[in-house]
Amino acid sequence: MDYQQRRQLKAQVTRQAILDAAVTLAGQVGFEKLNIRDVCAKAGVTTGAFYHHFKGKDDLLNQGFASLDNYLESALAPYDTAPPMERLEALLRFYTQYMEELGWETMALYYTRRLADPTASSMSPRRYTLRTMEACLTELSKGEVLTPEYSPQWVADFFFRHFRGVVIDWILHRGSYSLWDKLIQDYTLFELSFQADKGEGQGEK
Repeated sequence: MDYQQRRQLKAQVTRQAILDAAVTLAGQVGFEKLNIRDVCAKAGVTTGAFYHHFKGKDDLLNQGFASLDNYLESALAPYDTAPPMERLEALLRFYTQYMEELGWETMALYYTRRLADPTASSMSPRRYTLRTMEACLTELSKGEVLTPEYSPQWVADFFFRHFRGVVIDWILHRGSYSLWDKLIQDYTLFELSFQADKGEGQGEK
């Protein structure tokens, strides 16, 4: 690894450390009370390093879920060889865990920013979270678990559209219920819609 590569790697590590520290502290005190010096102290970086990567505290919100994908990638590492349904369930469970650790107030601020940003898109196809969900659903499709009427890409998009709605409802209820409990109830119902009917036509034989 040459000097330039080492610098780039160090910069990535520093930036991620700042984001991770901000996520942890925002979950503890709320984003409004978040202090840049506290973030830097927790991340083990100087304020100069912070401003090298971010314009200010509000810029942390503008980064969206930059730290979510790394969080999920690390959390899902032990599930690499697990069956697709188990990996899919773990993905959703850790996703809700991340949201609840941030807290409903921080999530409310994030979605407010997203709604006010005319350049905001739905979800990049390059994101780890979406790619992982699509991979799980593709495996389920090949195993004839999903009905061929819906592509894995369509189902993944549907799940995320629904999940954003649940998160907004959770925010409106001030985080008064468990996101995971709500999702597992809904997706148990959705499973009936997307599951292939392997017994179809057997009664006529």
